[in-house]
Amino acid sequence: MSGHNKWSSIKHKKAAADAKRGAVFTKIIREITVAAREGGKDPNSNPRLRTAIEKAREVNMPKDNIEKAIKKGTGETEGVSYEEVCYEGYGPHGVAILIEALTDNKNRTSAEIRSLLSKHGGNLGSNGCVAWMFEKKGLIIVDNKTVSEDKLMEIVLNAGADDMQDNGEEFEITTPVESFNNVVEMLKQSSIPYKFAQITMLPKNTVVLDEKKCEQIDKIVEALEESDDVQNVYVNYQRSGEI
Repeated sequence: MSGHNKWSSIKHKKAAADAKRGAVFTKIIREITVAAREGGKDPNSNPRLRTAIEKAREVNMPKDNIEKAIKKGTGETEGVSYEEVCYEGYGPHGVAILIEALTDNKNRTSAEIRSLLSKHGGNLGSNGCVAWMFEKKGLIIVDNKTVSEDKLMEIVLNAGADDMQDNGEEFEITTPVESFNNVVEMLKQSSIPYKFAQITMLPKNTVVLDEKKCEQIDKIVEALEESDDVQNVYVNYQRSGEI
């Protein structure tokens, strides 16, 4: 099983955002609320909600906060109504940028994202201009020191994964969306820890950039992810040293 280094296009741009935890609860609460609204309050039958709850637990969100967010989503308590919006655009050097947001004011969010992109040398595009460059997949990262490649491959293939590769330090597992939770559950049952597990948008092809150009893209991504309305930012670049 092979492919380009999918994880590399995600982990670098996440590093700075993950270091700033101030808005993390807000973003996760919004995701839980919308997931519950769209798919119901039972995480066993709502994969999106189950993933959001796992994210909440990873950052030690109190159980009470999680339950309140679910109740807001199902209408059991009053709360702000958030709308899912996707923005598409370009950064410097031809890098595609896909932005997922949850907002209670589309005009405000659109203006903010347009301004942030412009400030950092990018521009907002029309719907459909870059979405075709990405595909929705489950991505799971496992430290390759914790399990043998043969054992892990057998487990994840049987659970429904469609690709796995060793990038030198980690195993990258990709799954169809519908198999993601099953693969994660099988890893847990096999006592195999993972470093990252999320439904994400993976680039079909990447633009290879040197370190200086990558830093420009990283700054755009960091600025976008600091917005309370922005949930996820996806880009299709890869550092030249990681080919």
